[in-house]
Amino acid sequence: MQQRPLGRSGLHVSRIGLGTMTWGRDTDADDAADQLRTFLDAGGNLIDTADVYGESEAVIGSLLGGLVARDEVVIATKAGLRPGYFRRHDNSRLHLLRSLEASLRRLGTDYVDVWQVNGWDPVTPLTETLSAVEAAISAGKARYAGISNFSGWQTALAAGATSSPIVATQVEYSLLERGTEREVFPAAGALGLGVLAWSPLGRGVLTGKYRHGVPADSRAGSEQFERFVAPYLDKRAAGIVEAVATAADGLGCSPLAVALAWVRDRPGVTAPLVGARTAAQLLGALDAEKITLPAQIRRALDDVSALTLGYPELAV
Repeated sequence: MQQRPLGRSGLHVSRIGLGTMTWGRDTDADDAADQLRTFLDAGGNLIDTADVYGESEAVIGSLLGGLVARDEVVIATKAGLRPGYFRRHDNSRLHLLRSLEASLRRLGTDYVDVWQVNGWDPVTPLTETLSAVEAAISAGKARYAGISNFSGWQTALAAGATSSPIVATQVEYSLLERGTEREVFPAAGALGLGVLAWSPLGRGVLTGKYRHGVPADSRAGSEQFERFVAPYLDKRAAGIVEAVATAADGLGCSPLAVALAWVRDRPGVTAPLVGARTAAQLLGALDAEKITLPAQIRRALDDVSALTLGYPELAV
């Protein structure tokens, strides 16, 4: 697997990252080990997690030093999101640094490679948030800084207000969700940030599993994730899914591989982040590394999923 620089930094990461949100929940430690082994064998090195991913960090920590040496992987984690708390986002210096210490304990390591602020906090002054980031980097507990789910103007403010350069922004991005192309991608490009794309398969819809209904064992069929998937089960999404399926048939590969390859090779994207419940599912995603989309197919997918742009994105 090829590696790419993360933004304008000297850090190189695999052009597909391994998402671990299900580890310790839907994916047990043995299956996680199988996934990590599969990912490493394919040449991957970027592992993405977060402090709010349940037992994910602890599972990763249990595999470091045994299955893989610490310096063979790039670990990216996040802090700032507080589900169920009266403030959904808490980017105070106190909370961020406490969260980082807890992440390091669970991971069983002295540092993380990329530490990402997980969403904009409208209450905490940005200078306070960035002071926590700078303190973590100065102390050697984080090597690089990143942000996640920031809008374009928020990205510009954050990247321009810290002495510890922010090198990455993590946002949802797929053929079904291209809204970040309006302002986040231009901001990231101008400021030298690499884009890490979460949910590059459109919350699973671009695999084609919902073309003929909602499987009972799917996310959309579960009470917990039904609302998460529902926005991508409309008429517009169905047309994009059919275009992906047609391209896959022509290329002799899976719709999953087509959708992932499209994101992987978009300008500005460093790596899509792929999560799987099993090693077999992960292998299906890694099949994207076997293909490069022909220009004609890329253009067709660009057109069918195109955003409606106007002022000020296309200023006169």
